[in-house]
Amino acid sequence: MQTLIGIINDYSISDFLYDLVLVGIAYGYVLITILVPVYLQKKNMISKFAARKIVHLVTGLVVLIVPYFILPLHAVFIAATLTIAVYFSTKDSSVKQLQELYESIGEEAEEKVGRLQGPLFYSISITLLITLFVLFAPKQLYFPICGILIMIISDTLASVGGKKFGRIKIHIAYTETERTLEGSLVFLISAFLLCFTAFYLFGVLTPVNQKALSIETVFLYSVITASAGTIIELLSPSNLDDLTVPIATTIVIYLLALFT
Repeated sequence: MQTLIGIINDYSISDFLYDLVLVGIAYGYVLITILVPVYLQKKNMISKFAARKIVHLVTGLVVLIVPYFILPLHAVFIAATLTIAVYFSTKDSSVKQLQELYESIGEEAEEKVGRLQGPLFYSISITLLITLFVLFAPKQLYFPICGILIMIISDTLASVGGKKFGRIKIHIAYTETERTLEGSLVFLISAFLLCFTAFYLFGVLTPVNQKALSIETVFLYSVITASAGTIIELLSPSNLDDLTVPIATTIVIYLLALFT
């Protein structure tokens, strides 16, 4: 399998220009998906909760562009710069736009620290996972993408589904969070569908820069990833699940994949 060094050695000017277009698309997408909810919240057209959920659900989908980079180091740069931006999005930020981001999507619990703690963990998870796989497994980026998609979408759906339909409570004292069986089932089903779609898209349908997978392997990986993610989410404190769910889930499926 081609290593990162091999990709760099074969990298051409035309490859760079191709990647540069993808960089522009990625930054443009992120800016739109952040600025629009912030603007709507400032105009009182949506609530702060809604603005935060929109950013959480939509912005992170930019990871879907990562496997299409010829040199995926560009994705590391994008993720790192966005993480830095989130870190400096505080109530006392000297950059007006970053202060407005904090004011538009900050939660009451984040008042104590004065920064976007949840989104920061979210950004750190994406940056850490993308960096590790770009450096050590650049042809298997579908693994961190699945972990990230679970954090972005399944965790949100489980929260909404649990609050709306949850009847059977699950109490795990140290997590300081009450979860429901129904919410966990929503997490499991949505995680399987997301993982199957990602593994199929990047490993079967368009394995342009990724290691190809068989449909049987896609199914197996999806079951394992979804199951691991559900268990990890259930056992994680709610203020840390943006870190624990994507990172631990990705580690589990990657290590298991080494032996399948």
